[in-house]
Amino acid sequence: MPMTAFGISLRPWLALAVSAAGALVCVSLGTVLPWMMGPMVAMALASVAGLPVSRPPLAMTVGQVVIGSALGLFFTQAVLTQMGALVGYLIAAALFAFVLGVVCACVLTRLSGCDSRTAFFASLPGGAIEMTNIAARLGGREDWVAAAHALRIVLVVLTVPPLLTHSGVHGDEVWAESTAQVHYSVLVSMMLLSVCAGTLLSWCKVPNSWLIGPLLVTALITGLGLEGSAMPRWASNAAQLLIGCALGSRFDAAFLRAGPRFMLAVGVTIFLGMALAAVFGYALAQVSGIQVPTAILATAPGGVAEMSITAKALQLGVPVVTSFHVTRMAFLVLATGPLFLFHQRYVLRTDR
Repeated sequence: MPMTAFGISLRPWLALAVSAAGALVCVSLGTVLPWMMGPMVAMALASVAGLPVSRPPLAMTVGQVVIGSALGLFFTQAVLTQMGALVGYLIAAALFAFVLGVVCACVLTRLSGCDSRTAFFASLPGGAIEMTNIAARLGGREDWVAAAHALRIVLVVLTVPPLLTHSGVHGDEVWAESTAQVHYSVLVSMMLLSVCAGTLLSWCKVPNSWLIGPLLVTALITGLGLEGSAMPRWASNAAQLLIGCALGSRFDAAFLRAGPRFMLAVGVTIFLGMALAAVFGYALAQVSGIQVPTAILATAPGGVAEMSITAKALQLGVPVVTSFHVTRMAFLVLATGPLFLFHQRYVLRTDR
């Protein structure tokens, strides 16, 4: 029976209540990233349990606009100058992400027995929505790919931030935000510009447009040395809650329909991918001069928003982490077609 009041569905409101409760529990327990992890876990449990909850409309969009705007504040003139020296490493990390996806896809195929097309799209650490859509067009199992990416994002978020936190890493002051002051009149203007940029990129079908558009706007403002405004803590917490709620809602009926053997194998390959990415991140730190925890976070197979939020919370190199993940996502999404043909020709011969 549908839950409505005055013709309005109560399911999104219940989802927000569940997410807020999860956040408050994590805050009381002192966990890392409580405003994202708490809602994510609470919403996932509620969805899997069959409670009448549904993701609030525009939850991920609003959350990404706020987070993207906040991340852009780290791209000061000094930071942009330093980032220019990392272009080669950004490309190398993007290529590594493809190799990592192919390795995990081969392991996933052997462990789960699924077709190699599904394994390929389920293993590439690109945008979850984009990989699912491409899989649907090119013959992969859309539901399994979506479930695999949902599990990947959640496991990375639940694993990498706590490990970095308990390792006692410390941030570098060079990555401080351009301003610590909140000017609400300026903030309103910034957010309006951010929404316009996100809308424009969304019309152009740019992946993660609602994160990248606002990020570019505030990065431009910051990089030009113009007066900006810090993001209020309450707004950042609310954005993390919305993103966590949206991530947790992916554990729905489609997720439960994914084969248990397949999902178990996906879990194995996710942890394998995290381990290999950590090794690559450590090696990258040695040759690039990037701090080790920042490099590990920058190459972790998580999502742009989630890993950037982690970097901000741990006071690590937010511009570095954000740039690496945006570059990787753009490369994988834009090059998936040609890379898939390459993969079909040289790797998937066993399917013939």
